[in-house]
Amino acid sequence: MNKVWFITGAGSGIGTGIAKAALQAGDRVVATGRNLDKVRNALRDVASENLAFVQLDVADEVQAKTAVEEAVKRFGRIDVLVNNAGYSLLGNFEEMTTAEIERQFATNFYGVVYVMRAVLPVMRQQRSGHIINISSVAGVVGFKHCAAYAASKFAVEGISLSVAVEVEGFGIKMTVVEPGFFRTDLLNDQNVRWPSNAIEDYAAEGNVQETWSVYNGTQQGDPAKLGDALVKIARMDNPPKLFVAGSDALAAIAPAVEERLQATRAHEELSKSTDGSF
Repeated sequence: MNKVWFITGAGSGIGTGIAKAALQAGDRVVATGRNLDKVRNALRDVASENLAFVQLDVADEVQAKTAVEEAVKRFGRIDVLVNNAGYSLLGNFEEMTTAEIERQFATNFYGVVYVMRAVLPVMRQQRSGHIINISSVAGVVGFKHCAAYAASKFAVEGISLSVAVEVEGFGIKMTVVEPGFFRTDLLNDQNVRWPSNAIEDYAAEGNVQETWSVYNGTQQGDPAKLGDALVKIARMDNPPKLFVAGSDALAAIAPAVEERLQATRAHEELSKSTDGSF
């Protein structure tokens, strides 16, 4: 059966790649974004009766509910939710303001919360559905200058894996995607944010903006190929709960996970020593 996809942040990068792949597979797509002109332009070459555009700023809980209602009115159901919308706040943690970090979470984490809360009642009623939350390699491995962004993605991973257990009895599946560097707009001037403060002690490390800007447009990951991979995953009877996307992500995540396992084993007896008696 063809599926109905609800995709946030469909106006560029990974979101656009997924939307195009789903449409190519014969599925129907609700493409959402804050700027609908941008979303329409990104998908101008695949416009069809299987494609609907819906306004959505994921940081607005009321708007998330309205967008989901519009999607259901248009296509009658939602089979696959892709939480993709987000941006990056990059810089040294001490140079970030609390307000900047809160805004990072408002989009990257609470945006996921609001859309999932809007979609889950639909999927529960259907007794079926698949939620795909786009995390990041930074949601598994801590990176310099990525404290706020990584924290928001670690949070996405935590809520995803926990909710997955709660809803699996309703036929709802969950996949967390951990992409490496993909050619998206995440590092362009419109989507990246830099801290507003400056601390002299960090100046010797060089300019953070210059360090990261060189990667913009040169990332090895192809959003179109990721889209194809996620369409395949959405058709699996038993999709993975975690999907690492890109050889660079594999190269970073595998040793990080192994390091944690080694640390766990190395201190196993000390861990057991903390058990109390009753």
